[in-house]
Amino acid sequence: MSVSRGGFSSRFGFIMAAAGSAVGLGNIWGFPTQTASNGGAAFVLVYLVLAFCLAYPAFMAELLIGRYGQANAVTSMQKMSRNLWQKRFAFIIGFSGIICAALILSFYGILAGWMMSYAVEPVTTMLGFNDLSSWLTAQSITRNLFFTALFMMLTISIIRRGVEQGIEKWSKRLMPMLIGLLILLIIYVFTLDGSREGFIAYLNPDISRVFEPDLLINALGSAFFSLSLGTSVMVIYGSYISKKENLVTLGAQVTLIDVSIAFLAGLLIIPSMYVAQAQGVAIFGDDGSLISGPNLVFDILPTLFDGMGGIGLFVGFGFFVLMSIAALTSSISMLEGPVSFVVERHNIERKKATTFIGFGIFIISSLIILNFDVLFGFVISLSTVYGQPLIAMFCCVFVGWIWQRSDILAEIKQGNDKVEYGLFWKIWPWYTKFVCPSAIAIVFFHSL
Repeated sequence: MSVSRGGFSSRFGFIMAAAGSAVGLGNIWGFPTQTASNGGAAFVLVYLVLAFCLAYPAFMAELLIGRYGQANAVTSMQKMSRNLWQKRFAFIIGFSGIICAALILSFYGILAGWMMSYAVEPVTTMLGFNDLSSWLTAQSITRNLFFTALFMMLTISIIRRGVEQGIEKWSKRLMPMLIGLLILLIIYVFTLDGSREGFIAYLNPDISRVFEPDLLINALGSAFFSLSLGTSVMVIYGSYISKKENLVTLGAQVTLIDVSIAFLAGLLIIPSMYVAQAQGVAIFGDDGSLISGPNLVFDILPTLFDGMGGIGLFVGFGFFVLMSIAALTSSISMLEGPVSFVVERHNIERKKATTFIGFGIFIISSLIILNFDVLFGFVISLSTVYGQPLIAMFCCVFVGWIWQRSDILAEIKQGNDKVEYGLFWKIWPWYTKFVCPSAIAIVFFHSL
């Protein structure tokens, strides 16, 4: 590995960084809200199956591409190519992933800004700054621009420091904080009236719903979004992994951490909704379905915290700090994809590249804020509903059909020299070649 590129200094560092990328608002906010609007436990069951049966094999494909290429997404995929059309195909896939990561970060920064403003609000309320508290929790262009800029500055400052001193160092700090806060909040919510009903709704699946097309599509999208697939992130993270590490177990550990935190987030959010209902807050819409989306996090839960009295300020503060940390661990990975491409392909100094790319993404975020009703939902759909599954599908096609099987085995055997005799190698190559692209394509085209 080139010293100038840097790399993860330890196995724990990579796991925390990759899990940090995987664990974000998609887990803490997106997964529970999708669960609320897609049949509760039925969605959880389908999500878990798809995460391990489709997302994990695709995740492994991206990690292998990165570690083999030891470079950014485009260069890594082109190293696997044997002729001109394959190199062009590799460029399209790799660069599309980089663009997808930038688009996701552009709306992600806005959402993270909301979380930060709601995290500050309990502090201003305790200090008696009521006008400021109202401004922090009311939708306005000024507030959105300010907190989006603040969040992007935090993300830029971490990526400017590089892999070991930036991504790895802060992932090691932020991820344990996130998990600790999440568990503490779950324990507290379970002591409140109404939580038992929410717990049952979350864990008692309606099996008749598991094959509903919308549920399958949403569960697949959640699995791919939460693992950062189709964004070039895991390709570049894979390139920073030591050749001595066992990628099969590393990938499984990251996937397990990701789905576990998504599951824990559901244990917090869904029971919290029923606690809010016990306090007189409406959690069901006119059609009888659970309220999800922004209304869940920004209307129902703050109302729940208000109903707790003085302790509610501390619980609300802890919850939105948790959300902000989750957002930051993901945003640093999404910025790293475009930065690594510019640094390595155009020989631009990392700090300069990070600052300019981060500012460019903030400009896109500002355009979304100024044209919110038109662009916000469009960018989300373009990048997560269409972009990520398609790019991840083509990565599987690339690994399964273009990359030579002997080269793949040689790469996996570095750090796991007996892998060809195990279950993984007997299943994964043909599974990635046939099953993953076909299943992703079927679900994707059905969603159209």
